Amino acid sequence: MVLRVATRRSPLAFAQYEEVARRLAALDPALVVEAVALSTRGDEYGDQSLAPIGGKGLFISALEDALCENLADCAVHSLKDVPVSLDPRFVLLAILPRGDPHDCLVGAGPLGALPRGARVGTSSLRRQSQILARRPDVRVEPVRGSVGSRLDRLVRGEFDALVLARAGLERLGSGLIGMGPAQVTDLGTEESVPAIGQGALAIECLRSRAGELRALTALNDPETAACVTAERAFGVDLGVDCTAPVGALARKADDGALTLLAYAGSADGRHSYRDSLSGREPDALGRKLAQRFHEQGIRNIIAQTP
Repeated sequence: MVLRVATRRSPLAFAQYEEVARRLAALDPALVVEAVALSTRGDEYGDQSLAPIGGKGLFISALEDALCENLADCAVHSLKDVPVSLDPRFVLLAILPRGDPHDCLVGAGPLGALPRGARVGTSSLRRQSQILARRPDVRVEPVRGSVGSRLDRLVRGEFDALVLARAGLERLGSGLIGMGPAQVTDLGTEESVPAIGQGALAIECLRSRAGELRALTALNDPETAACVTAERAFGVDLGVDCTAPVGALARKADDGALTLLAYAGSADGRHSYRDSLSGREPDALGRKLAQRFHEQGIRNIIAQTP
């Protein structure tokens, strides 16, 4: 059997595809996995902010079109790029074991040690909000493009530090950075609550083909799936998309209980709220925590974000 897997062309996206392909090969050595590499609108508008032109959904629309046009059987996504309200024509067949979900500061030591006026590169409003909430004296400046191109700009001195996802760096390999490990500093959740779904990979297909492709559900990791279900339910109930200054991270304890931590704030970091809640039913947990955020009026603050 040949399985056509849609992926973006970027080095990170292709590394993610290769991780899925390896797992598929281990699942069924007779399976032939073929990449359908596509350019998305999110890639084409690499020098623009995502929010005004359609948000992170721009990264998956071309892949979903390929599924609809029978150019691919399934697609691989970084789950943090998948809108929390999925188009009903599609279904997430499997959520793979999660990588490190945290953000990291590249090119500098701890966030608290950055000099006043330091230029920190990120185009994520979530990261911007949390950085400025802790360090209002630094300058957060937009940077988009591939991880490699961002690191090139850091090396050229355009920024003093970048904020990137630790999982992405690990999937690309440490050799990409060309820096010592002291120049990659993990940000704890007290400094930066990750994006919803960050660190997890998802396999998507047409809902009408889910039965035909059900063998792929063997790649699903129940613990990761439960955690991201809680996170995505929080996002749905709060009514936000992937570009909002909102983060959420769920953890599963040994007894099976989930603890969901979430953050929401203004883009300038002046107004924010964080809270956590534990429970056993992922969807209900996410919605219940979102209700606390509604009670704090955080939705109105998010709505003012440009």
